[in-house]
Amino acid sequence: MKVTLEDPKRGNPLLLIVLIIVSLALVTVYFREGDSGPIHKLRSGMLEVAAPFERAGNAIVSPFTAVGSWFSDLSISREDLESLEAQNDELLARLAELEEARQENERLRELVAFAEERKLTTLGARIIGRPTSSWEGVITIDRGSADGVEPGMPVLAAQGLVGQVLEVSKNSAKVVLITDQRSGVAALIQSTRIPGVVEGSIEGDLTLEFVSSEEKPVEGDVILTSGLGGVYPQGLVIGDVTFVEERRGELFPRITVTSRVPIAQVEEVLVLVGAVLDTDVDEGSVE
Repeated sequence: MKVTLEDPKRGNPLLLIVLIIVSLALVTVYFREGDSGPIHKLRSGMLEVAAPFERAGNAIVSPFTAVGSWFSDLSISREDLESLEAQNDELLARLAELEEARQENERLRELVAFAEERKLTTLGARIIGRPTSSWEGVITIDRGSADGVEPGMPVLAAQGLVGQVLEVSKNSAKVVLITDQRSGVAALIQSTRIPGVVEGSIEGDLTLEFVSSEEKPVEGDVILTSGLGGVYPQGLVIGDVTFVEERRGELFPRITVTSRVPIAQVEEVLVLVGAVLDTDVDEGSVE
């Protein structure tokens, strides 16, 4: 069975020619007539009719266009991103350095003000070694015999008394803390001027000894150096009374004193030059 396919109908060429001629005629008339001509008026009318639809279309499309532009502005190359991250890391490091310098300057100002207020001859030092165990009460500072440091010189912080130089090398020195069990400081109660001795312990606690029950302090009393013995100047803060307990059968009550110096946080100290202890701390208490 033979199937024949009919050729598709072709457009009428005459119609196309007529449309072209009409278009040319309309264009010619449009350019030759004035603004008040019929074709101009027709075009203006069509624009007025289409204007509301055009404005509505723009209102719908504008938000999407704006969002697209915003996301386009957010786009950044990987190279630029890595550069910005590197700059941010550099700025953070610089900020940390500036903050460390600010804190150090603040600590040093406190130390200088402390020494000037008491008219003390001091030498600034930095702590470079701390106790390695809970029962060791010795720190290391970065000043030694080359700087004029000698055994027996008192060591202070802005908050009060720290301890006393124990051993000296050329560029460093070991300082025994007042909380060490070998330490003993001639002291007095600020409010009553009653003397006593502040002693350290293996646990790192401070106790005020040789004060009778009739003369005992109360919690909150400030304990100062008495100046007896010629090692520590009078009036340096040792700490505050935090506990008072009568002991049955004992001549003296138990008086606990807490140092104001946060030795775990202190980074700079002052060595009080000119005062040297005559006795060896290994043979007895440090006065």
